[in-house]
Order: sequence, then C-alpha cells, then structure tokens
Amino acid sequence: MGFLVYFLIIILVPIWAQFKVKSAYKKYSKVSSSSGMTGAEVARRILDENGLYNVQVEPVRGVLSDHYDPRSKVVRLSEDNYFGTSVAGAAVAAHEVGHAIQDDENYSFLRMRHALVPVANIGSNSSWILIMIGIFAQMSGLLLLGIVFMAAAVLFQVVTLPVEFNASNRAMNLLVSSGVIRNDEERETRKVLNAAALTYVAAAAVAVLELVRLILIYTGMNNED
Repeated sequence: MGFLVYFLIIILVPIWAQFKVKSAYKKYSKVSSSSGMTGAEVARRILDENGLYNVQVEPVRGVLSDHYDPRSKVVRLSEDNYFGTSVAGAAVAAHEVGHAIQDDENYSFLRMRHALVPVANIGSNSSWILIMIGIFAQMSGLLLLGIVFMAAAVLFQVVTLPVEFNASNRAMNLLVSSGVIRNDEERETRKVLNAAALTYVAAAAVAVLELVRLILIYTGMNNED
C-alpha cells in the first residue's frame, strides 16, 4: 500500500503543479494589462532601465517556451507573450528579464546552476541505467554509483529553486517600479509567477523523495549482506 501511495505522489504532484501553472497562465493571458504593453515591450523597457542594452528580445515558437539564453544574451518569449498585452505575458517577460539581470550581476546561485549543468546532464542520463542494473543484479556498488550521479541531478534542481524565486521577486518589483502594472494588478501577476514557481518546487520535491527512497534501498541491500 505504501509503495502505491509513493508512486501516486511522484506522479500526481508534478501533474498537479503543471495544471496549476497552465490554469493560471490561461486565465491571466486573457486579461489585458493596464499599460497595454506587449511582452516584448515590457522586456525591452526593463532591460534598458537596468542598462542591459546588449541583451536582445526575440520571439520563439511554442507555449510557455519562454527562457533566457545566457550564452547568446537573448530573452526569448513565446509568440503569445512576445506580441500579446496580457498580465500573464508581462509577468513571464519580467521573470525572464530577471534571469538576465541575475546573469549580469553574477548571481551566485545562477553561477552555481550553470556550473552544475554538465554534471546534472550526465547524472540524469546515466543514473537510472546504473540504478536499475544495481537493483536487479543486487550489486550495491553499482547502485551507489547511480545514486551519486542522481544526487548531482537532484542538486541541480534544488539550486534552481532560489534562482527561480529570486527571478520572480525581481519581476514583481521591476513591473511595479517601471509602471508596467498598477497596484491592483499585482495580485494577478503574483498568481502567475507563484504558479510557475510551483512546478520547480514539485520537481525538486519529487526528485529528493526518489533519492531518499534509493538511499534506503541501498542501505537495505548492505544490511542484508
């Protein structure tokens, strides 16, 4: 029974988080901001106000495919947010600009996350192969190696949390200080940003839970020996 509850948690929690962000985004993408500015205009204004004239703003295909590319110094906004004038689009644009400002300021957790990318990629790609072989072949050493690789990927997700929360906090402050949203629009904007942050919290929580479960399996294998 406990095993079933565990798997329901790791499956349903991410689905619930995705539902929340899509629901909030869909709702507030239909609400126009009082400024009437497009996401592209919001991003450009905030970037310029912070002296980031070298950072470009470009449209990208997809839904909620918005991101900041630190290598190219480009804020990429999904077409709906780039051309749209919604509260949701303004929130997403400001959030991605928040990452650009973090990059410019050498924000410590962002630097740490960038440094962890190669290790996290190896961990996420290789860990489960080693873990499954270790479990089925009862090879605790191989299982431990898989756990170490997985721990690197989990650390990446945990470090992502302060990066995303900081970007969202910056976004709220920047939207208000730049006059993009009014005080009565802060509640709606915050709902969009909080829903987006929830997906990262859910992913990190599930990853940590799975890591703990594997450590317990490893401990049990050693105790049997």
